[in-house]
Amino acid sequence: MGKDQLNVEEGDCSEPVSPTGQYLNSSVLSLCIIAVLDSELPLHDLPIFTLLKDVFLPINPRFSSLMANDENGVKHWRKVEVKLEDHVKIPIFPPALSPETYDSHLSDYLSTIAMEHFPHNRPLWSVHVIKYPTSHAAGNVIFKLHHSLGDGYSLMSALFSCLQRADNPSAPLTFPSRASAPNPNLSANGDSIFSTIPKVFGFAFNTVSDFGWSLLKSSFVEDDKSLIRSGDPGVEFKPVVISTMTFSLDQIKQIKTKLGVTINDVITGTIFLGTRLYMQGKVGGSSKLSNEQSTALVLLNTRAVREYKSVKEMLKPGAEKTWGNQFAFLHVPLPELSSVESCNPLEFVWKAHKLIQRKRNSGAVFLTGRFLECLRKYTGPEATAKYIHSTLKNSTMGITNMIGPVERVAVASYPVKSIYFMVVGTPQSLITTMVSYMGKLRVAIGTQKDHIDPGKLKSSLENAFRMILEATQDVN
Repeated sequence: MGKDQLNVEEGDCSEPVSPTGQYLNSSVLSLCIIAVLDSELPLHDLPIFTLLKDVFLPINPRFSSLMANDENGVKHWRKVEVKLEDHVKIPIFPPALSPETYDSHLSDYLSTIAMEHFPHNRPLWSVHVIKYPTSHAAGNVIFKLHHSLGDGYSLMSALFSCLQRADNPSAPLTFPSRASAPNPNLSANGDSIFSTIPKVFGFAFNTVSDFGWSLLKSSFVEDDKSLIRSGDPGVEFKPVVISTMTFSLDQIKQIKTKLGVTINDVITGTIFLGTRLYMQGKVGGSSKLSNEQSTALVLLNTRAVREYKSVKEMLKPGAEKTWGNQFAFLHVPLPELSSVESCNPLEFVWKAHKLIQRKRNSGAVFLTGRFLECLRKYTGPEATAKYIHSTLKNSTMGITNMIGPVERVAVASYPVKSIYFMVVGTPQSLITTMVSYMGKLRVAIGTQKDHIDPGKLKSSLENAFRMILEATQDVN
């Protein structure tokens, strides 16, 4: 919050800010999540103030709190009276334009609010109601939430708590199971000592290797500059363009089953192939492939829960603590493209599967968490935030995903056509997010304006998915 940080008067503290919450709202790092609900109907009479007062604010005290310092300089959440009119924005666009023109207005508006910082004297969220029809929706409800309030799992859970099933508002929302994929390293009948020892050594080697590489990547080793990484200083302060595309979950599951991988492997492999194809787009007639060293930071939910938990379940007395920021990054290198013409697209899915499985089969995430805690303890949260900023800055892209409702939902009785979200404020030129909803996967890409062509990148990602889907047909 910087030098304008508010002070807490004695007795005003409701809860201390978690270490991760402090890192994500510091002088060097300020991350937010923008979630967009596409409405099927015009939002002329949306009771947004009633929804916020009766549903949103009661979800968590942090939505009615400021981040402030106590007398010892320790950050706490301080409860305040919320003036809803300060948090709700209803922009005015020129009237009677085409949906395609309003697409451009919505894109510009998202870019504007992505760059805006929250005032220090208000709770860290805002809601924007767009009452103009685009080519994708009759209107939009946009939530902007600061990442210090919680991670994507917590904040999207809060958003889902504001929605009801369109067919039966009194019934709870249902979500796909998050059952883990079978672990080939585990045996139902137990392992002999001869098979266990190599696995232990493999775990130890992977842990040391991954933790050491993570330290190097965060401190000294930057990815190469490329068509998807500008390497510009202060990239987090540059305009971002948010664009989206939609894939069929049935087709993704078909690929998953045929290849014996996970849904995340299919998605990650598609992103890796699509970005590599895009990186070949401006070589200027040269036959040389653009395979610059590029690393993706894949967001990992570190909770022990395997299924979606409602906010009400998260906050029950005695319940396992699931609200807050509980995540870690996996450094996953982008596989190289051997040839554009003879490329086997399935190799990118298999390589994504192998790389992510190997990264998971190590204790590097645990050691990194311990390292950050030691760094905070001995150098303070600002120095730790600088380390995390460097981790993001030295990589090429971020990838994160969420599981959304199975059924059609509604916001205050207005049916929701689709949902997507974006993480903004990161020192990266490219962020990719995904959320499932009603049998579809909505993929959003946040690209640095004037460096990445979002239309061409979108086409490359869609082409990559078609290539993988077609190649899967030949797999028995």
